[in-house]
Amino acid sequence: MTKVLSKDWPFTIEDAVNRDFAAGRTGDRNGVTGFFSLVGSTPVIIGVAVLAAVVLRLRLHRWRESIFLCLAVAAQAVVFFFTTLAIDRARPAVPKMDVSPPTSSFPSGHTSAAVALYAGLALVLSLLLKRAWLKAACWLLILVPVAVAFSRLYRGMHHPSDVTASFVNGAVCVTIAARALLDRTVTWTKSFHRASPMSSTS
Repeated sequence: MTKVLSKDWPFTIEDAVNRDFAAGRTGDRNGVTGFFSLVGSTPVIIGVAVLAAVVLRLRLHRWRESIFLCLAVAAQAVVFFFTTLAIDRARPAVPKMDVSPPTSSFPSGHTSAAVALYAGLALVLSLLLKRAWLKAACWLLILVPVAVAFSRLYRGMHHPSDVTASFVNGAVCVTIAARALLDRTVTWTKSFHRASPMSSTS
């Protein structure tokens, strides 16, 4: 992406996409994208994740769903951190609307965190609710990371492939965490049976 494929499609059109977003900025769009960029920020993601985990624990009287949500968010953060160490990609060459940490543009931490949190929350709620229309409505939460990704592009903070990779990161982390924690066929405790006198003497 930064060297070998930088001259190949679709990476060759990414700069044009970023320039188009920058050229189409308006006051209203700046405000909306500023809000969703904040929604994907680390403090907000951590706050919402902790709040959701506490509510789930209190309502369900078990840890499974709470740990799943926190694990999905934490896992994507670990992947994001080590990816930015391995890939040093400059941010788009357009005016930037947010202050960014000195990390690589690839991938988008805001987007992957939003995917892990809101897709994970949608999955948990869809498994808990009974009515079909409510289950379907839960997946509207996916629109939050979509809005975060659009906002990061609009505000000149990331390339399109940055946010695309972040959707993959978040989705994979949610899938692995769900398989480990939400699958009811996976048991968390072991049963220890005392040997019978007959079995101990045989």
